[in-house]
Amino acid sequence: MHRLILLRHAKSDWPEGVADHERPLNGRGRRAAPLMGAAMAERGYVPERALVSSARRTQETWALARTAAPALPAGLEEARLYHASVGMLMTVIGQASEKTTSLALVGHNPGIEALAAGLVVEGPPAQWRRLSAKYPTGALAVIDCDIARWRDIRPKCGRLITFLTPRDLDGEAE
Repeated sequence: MHRLILLRHAKSDWPEGVADHERPLNGRGRRAAPLMGAAMAERGYVPERALVSSARRTQETWALARTAAPALPAGLEEARLYHASVGMLMTVIGQASEKTTSLALVGHNPGIEALAAGLVVEGPPAQWRRLSAKYPTGALAVIDCDIARWRDIRPKCGRLITFLTPRDLDGEAE
């Protein structure tokens, strides 16, 4: 069994003249990211490895999550996660170290949402419905995949353990 943790970057700003890749978090995002990090640590969702998109907003999300939860590992920048398709996300996961059984990806929609929906075959019905309806900024899905090695990742191999949003933790953060 391998655990995949999918975190969408927190709410970002849209400053004029700033390239998409360089967009920072906005105030709500800066409040939400530490909440999600703390929730991950409190619930025991601490991955052995974290791969983080090269975009500024994903890097800031993971850095702020770690300020609230120092047990979270340092993020390894993975440029292929920036606006990655499901196929690219599956490739990145499939190339993860076999020594790692819990892996976090910090990325973007629509890829993160589509990946989660494609992997999950069972789980708490209410959370599964929420995940299928909307994967908001800052949201976190924890999926246990019935695989022996990351290279065995395939659609419908996962059980949704939890789906959390910043709003679940603080009504104003999302």
